[in-house]
Amino acid sequence: MASVSSNDEDGINGINVTPLVDVTLVLLIIFMVTAKLIASRGVPIDLPKAATAGATQTMFTVSIDAQGKVLTNGQPVADDATLRNQARQQLSKNPELRTVIAASSAASHGTVMHVVDTIRDAGAVKIAFQVDKAPPSASK
Repeated sequence: MASVSSNDEDGINGINVTPLVDVTLVLLIIFMVTAKLIASRGVPIDLPKAATAGATQTMFTVSIDAQGKVLTNGQPVADDATLRNQARQQLSKNPELRTVIAASSAASHGTVMHVVDTIRDAGAVKIAFQVDKAPPSASK
């Protein structure tokens, strides 16, 4: 507590900083807890790095329809060797190439995993899956 003298010339002899430290520590704890909660909600992703704002990132798009047909950048692929060669060509142009796989929900899991294995065999390491946001469920 501040002690005040009856003499006007002396002023305040001491300042008690205990309440300031208490409030500061409480705020620090609140910020630490909320930061932990906010950080845990985020989805870890590998964001691209760009030297300029105008730089765009090229993507190698692989689509799989309900019948299991594979298309790369909109063009049909005859076999695994063609898919592997196209992926290698794209990777030779840009080693930081991102591959996006858009598979129909009716496509079999085995077909999708076979395409992923073929693309990995070509040397691609940055692979993402394209999805559409589901509408909110009625149970919530």
